[in-house]
Amino acid sequence: MNDMELAACARKAMDTAYAPYSKFRVGAALLTASGKVYTGCNVEIASFGATNCAERTAIFKAVSEEGRVKIDKIAIASDDKDYIYPCGICRQVMAEFADDEMELICTKKNGEYKKIRFGDILPNAFRTF
Repeated sequence: MNDMELAACARKAMDTAYAPYSKFRVGAALLTASGKVYTGCNVEIASFGATNCAERTAIFKAVSEEGRVKIDKIAIASDDKDYIYPCGICRQVMAEFADDEMELICTKKNGEYKKIRFGDILPNAFRTF
């Protein structure tokens, strides 16, 4: 799957986002080393600590269906005019299932995207393996 196709999957996943409080819908699509694509959206809860980001939703789906996975790349989409990046918690979760060479595809609302090496957005990630 190429980068544009993965970004399109992330944009489609955004359609099911549940964001009644922030109105900030996010979608994510990840490609595992096995070649499977998993998508996720953000799910907001009135008790904000229970909210889950799109990236973590996609990662947890992949793990729940495949077991331990290796993420090759992940795309993130939102309605924002600027590039969207993963939050700190999502970066740490990604570090559990991706190496520093994983490709992160950050998109804008207009469809533009750029690729970033994961190790560049979370250098010296905490890992125990």
